[in-house]
Formats: sequence, C-alpha cells, structure tokens
Amino acid sequence: MSGEIARDRPIAIASGFRLQWEDSQEAHVLLYPEGMVRLSESAGAILSRCDGERTLDGVLDSLHEAFPGADLDADVIEFVTIALEKGWIELAR
Repeated sequence: MSGEIARDRPIAIASGFRLQWEDSQEAHVLLYPEGMVRLSESAGAILSRCDGERTLDGVLDSLHEAFPGADLDADVIEFVTIALEKGWIELAR
C-alpha cells in the first residue's frame, strides 16, 4: 500500500481475523484460520483500538490518552500501514 492512510475512515480488524488476549502467551494475539500472530504490547494496544468506530486519528487520540507525553504518532502510522498491507485490518467503507 502506498500513500497516506485515509484518516477519516474507521479502522477495523479484518474479517477472518480475531484479536484476543491469550493468557498462555501473556499477550494479545491475532487469530486467523491458518494460525496465530503473537503481538507485542504496543501492537496489541494499537489493534485493540481498531474497533470499526475509530479512525486513525481516533486511535492516536486514544493512545495519547493512555500514554500521555509519548511521541508515538510515526510508529503507530507505520504499524497501521503494515497491518493494512498484511490484511490484518481494513478501512471501513
């Protein structure tokens, strides 16, 4: 995917994927029919906010509330871009 992410479209976990906390992994995981992706703490924090209601700006606002003073915009945008390329998340129509 090239270019900028549409900041006015809600972001959701893509169909076929499910985000959940896995006690045995002590982490959020992204489940899909062929397997599972164990997520870092920051990836779990980002994806847990991709609820189909929040736009990219809404995700960033929520993360700023949870982690005040953190300089995280560039890292979040980079991760969201990668997650879109991998098909883990999708932009609402």
